[in-house]
Amino acid sequence: MFELRNVTKSYLTPKGRRFIFRNLSLSIPPGKNIGLIGRNGAGKSTLMNLLGGADVPDSGVIATDRSISWPVGLSGGFQGSMTGRDNVKFVCRVYGATGEDMREKVRYVQEFAEIGDWIDEPIKTYSSGMRSRVGFGLSMAFDFDYYLIDEVMSVGDAQFRRKCNEVFQEKMKKSNIVLVSHNMPEIKKLCDIVLLVKDGQILKFDDVEEGIKAYND
Repeated sequence: MFELRNVTKSYLTPKGRRFIFRNLSLSIPPGKNIGLIGRNGAGKSTLMNLLGGADVPDSGVIATDRSISWPVGLSGGFQGSMTGRDNVKFVCRVYGATGEDMREKVRYVQEFAEIGDWIDEPIKTYSSGMRSRVGFGLSMAFDFDYYLIDEVMSVGDAQFRRKCNEVFQEKMKKSNIVLVSHNMPEIKKLCDIVLLVKDGQILKFDDVEEGIKAYND
């Protein structure tokens, strides 16, 4: 469950303050796979970051009783001078994974990302593909009620994408997703409801095809 109450969010730009949302109120029922759609710049990623707690509103309240992941596959938050192992261990500490649980998650990421001994090299020496694989593996090493996905399921080559898809399908058996995508067949396949972000407002559609039609119109 997500509930937004009188949420206002803005950013300061060289041309002044730009408001993304003003006094936005919305209730999203639990147990639904949520598709966030809208034109570029409409505020989809901002809304996802607000729901996940990566960003905070200027005013208002966002409430949920579920655990929320960081954006799946996010690698921009890695500390470049630290090794892959130490980056994974840092995230483990943040989420309370210690001892054998931490060691198991490090092993999982190393094997999933297929990086072998590179796990003990600084992240800044990794290729972009290696960083992406580690980022995705790290996301899958933890269990959340909701996984946030922002157009990242195309990581790696075809074989690795199949591997990612298989693992993610297992996660979806007991978890839900918040998916930001311009790929409407993907939205239709994976989501139960659609939130159309448009002109600072959010239109909720319980019928996914109706939401996609509104987006296309």
